[in-house]
Amino acid sequence: MQPGFSLRIHNRLLELDRIADAVEVFGEAHGLPHKLRFKIRLVLDELLTNIINYGYCDNGDHVVRVSMGQDGSRLRFVLEDDARPFNPLSAKSPDFETSVADRKIGGLGIHLVRVIMDRVAYERVGGTNRLILEKDID
Repeated sequence: MQPGFSLRIHNRLLELDRIADAVEVFGEAHGLPHKLRFKIRLVLDELLTNIINYGYCDNGDHVVRVSMGQDGSRLRFVLEDDARPFNPLSAKSPDFETSVADRKIGGLGIHLVRVIMDRVAYERVGGTNRLILEKDID
């Protein structure tokens, strides 16, 4: 796997800019198309926002680890946090048959992650959530 980046961010929304910058630097260095970099930033922003906003029961300082690398034509991302156990793959898909006005709020971001990424896996290891995402480069 080609080196990418590994960042430790705090559970603050302001930290999302660091992730976006790291994705851009990595993407430019590896010749990833702008559209792909945008999709990656969107997915990471959605997942990290959910972790930060909903994962913790306290207002304490927590660390979320985010890593990205490339193995041939596959990008791999790993997010690790000590938030409450939550498997985003167990979330129900949104009901697209119901009108927007009547639809239950939530679930669109995780649906977006499933659509954009080629593989998503979740595991709980000790007290850590680990989300593994892979995207094939066209």
